[in-house]
Amino acid sequence: MTTQVFFPKIGFSMEEGTLVEWMVADGASVKEGQPLYALESDKSVQEVDAPATGTVKIIAVAGEVYKVGDVMCEIG
Repeated sequence: MTTQVFFPKIGFSMEEGTLVEWMVADGASVKEGQPLYALESDKSVQEVDAPATGTVKIIAVAGEVYKVGDVMCEIG
């Protein structure tokens, strides 16, 4: 089963943010709770943890701006 990882809404009024960096490589294995990527909102930089265990298929590009709900990667 594949789990899609979405750009989260961190603040009440947050609508978009920047994917700062990936903390894992495409094709790497991750465990649930492991840091996956860092995002920057208007107020801070925050790490996002993997919601599942499996192999990462990166979709989003670091340095780009994404809207809340955009798919960042898949874990399968």
